[in-house]
Amino acid sequence: MRFQVLSIVGHAPHPLTGRLSSAADRLQEVVETGVAAERLGFDAYAIGERHAGAFLSSSPTALLGALAARTRRIRLLTGVTVVAILDPVRVAEDYATLDQLSRGRIELVVGKGAEAGHFDLFGLDEARQWDLQKEKYELLRRLWREEGVDWEGEFRPALKGVTTVPRPFAGAPRVWHGSATSLNSPELAAQHGDPLFTANAVQPRAAYVRLIDHYRERFEAHGHDPAQAYVGAGSGGLLIADTHEQAVARYKELYEARVRQSFKPHLVGRPGYNTPFTTIEDAIADGPQLIGSPQQIIDKILGYHAAYRHQLQSVTVDGFGLSAGEQVDTLQRFAEEVAPVVRRAAPSTLWS
Repeated sequence: MRFQVLSIVGHAPHPLTGRLSSAADRLQEVVETGVAAERLGFDAYAIGERHAGAFLSSSPTALLGALAARTRRIRLLTGVTVVAILDPVRVAEDYATLDQLSRGRIELVVGKGAEAGHFDLFGLDEARQWDLQKEKYELLRRLWREEGVDWEGEFRPALKGVTTVPRPFAGAPRVWHGSATSLNSPELAAQHGDPLFTANAVQPRAAYVRLIDHYRERFEAHGHDPAQAYVGAGSGGLLIADTHEQAVARYKELYEARVRQSFKPHLVGRPGYNTPFTTIEDAIADGPQLIGSPQQIIDKILGYHAAYRHQLQSVTVDGFGLSAGEQVDTLQRFAEEVAPVVRRAAPSTLWS
């Protein structure tokens, strides 16, 4: 198993104290956590992209540029690049520049995004989101693989003889497809022989198994080697204590306050937006969140691995209001007490 730290750079008041850090302090915290993740031996660090809601991740390229300058080894991913609302030419240029700066450490996770408001913000029709996603991603693929591209589509002006610069560092970066609720992303990933990154953040396990199983079936049907059907999975948050009882006592009020704070009444009934695991006991027992003792977290990750056969596990430590120091301490405990056990039990060829 490989391990990634993900931040979507939430910027909401602390769920218990109401304290809100400055934007500058919050962004600096994200960069410093990425530096710590490399020092602790994590394989990747990912920055999300949000253009609506209480987030500061509207410009992941700027944050990844800062991380590229401060790190040397760790892979730098997105989580996700909202390609459906972006110009593929700009995406190709920006991330190829980051790929050069990081000397080949950039990988994208593309998706249509988890915040419904961004389509209106960019003057796009949300009802066409999957058409936008497919066309724009397929143009991005060509721009990174070809020079002198001639192209004509529905959602942007035609291109004639276009070569985007800079070119990627050593060929087109790997692109994962983020998948939360729909079969469209697994289908697009399978068609192109790309890896899949399942959100595994809000819904019960069976919902994500459905997406991953569809992906693997279609991956092989499209003629790709099943051994290359890499899968990543999120976790909905990481909170570690010495025992189950200590985890509940320490984090119950914090977890449940954050669930109430993040509830989206206008999206009730739409899968993937509001968690059904509203108590910490539910989250520990059945939710994707990694909460509890190190052994409980090991067991949960390996349980997901049995269902998903995933090679990359993503963890998030800045979603529940932990201080910067507590976040790094949590990552250190994970790196020392959880990761080595899971790596031995679930070896991976990803990034070998």
